[in-house]
Amino acid sequence: MPPWLSPITRPLLLAALLLAGAAQADEAGSKHLAPGFTARPAGSKLVVIPADMELYSISAGGVVEPRADWTESAQKNMGTALEAQRKLLGPDVTTMDAAAADELAEVITLEQAVAKAIAMHHRNGGMELQTKSRQLDWSMGDAVRALKERTGADYALFTWVRDTYASSERKMAMLALALMGAISVGGEQVAHASLVDLNTGRVVWFNQVSRLWGDLRDPGTATETVEVLLKDFPALK
Repeated sequence: MPPWLSPITRPLLLAALLLAGAAQADEAGSKHLAPGFTARPAGSKLVVIPADMELYSISAGGVVEPRADWTESAQKNMGTALEAQRKLLGPDVTTMDAAAADELAEVITLEQAVAKAIAMHHRNGGMELQTKSRQLDWSMGDAVRALKERTGADYALFTWVRDTYASSERKMAMLALALMGAISVGGEQVAHASLVDLNTGRVVWFNQVSRLWGDLRDPGTATETVEVLLKDFPALK
């Protein structure tokens, strides 16, 4: 601290800095949670919905092409990574199979629409909705009833992932452009996850990831992606 601070002023300033840091941390945590929601009740049941996931390759010319083989591998890696988070998710967790998810496609599609709106308006500083007062105040309403009746769960975890990777030809093209002073973008990882209360329809937790690295094709980095995606996930209490 500056030497000109008096012995009385220094402790006061230190206390103020600590309080400001704590308030900032609380605000960051509350950004992920719905108003009034802090934790899941002990004994509550969670169902994990199959991830809506697509992986793509970027050609030398910048054309984005879907890769079903990469997506299949990434689904397995993400499933394994989620299973490793059992302590965080809780003891009473089930994973919905693809057939059941297909039967509940309307509910899942609605959740995707709500989640995309949250990603755009809640976590995006330039497009926040004033009516939401910067709070995670979103709901699926009675539409979750079918999911509740089908699974008996109290909460549902939804995930959405889009990963793009530069092909070898694309990397060579990027290098050539860089030598000419031009900047081009390679791959990108965009994902979000939401926790929905199946008793009320409220989205009680939400997080998103948007970055230029991360590879779900690799089990190790898939684990890291899931850990980042589940940041501040509500614990059981």
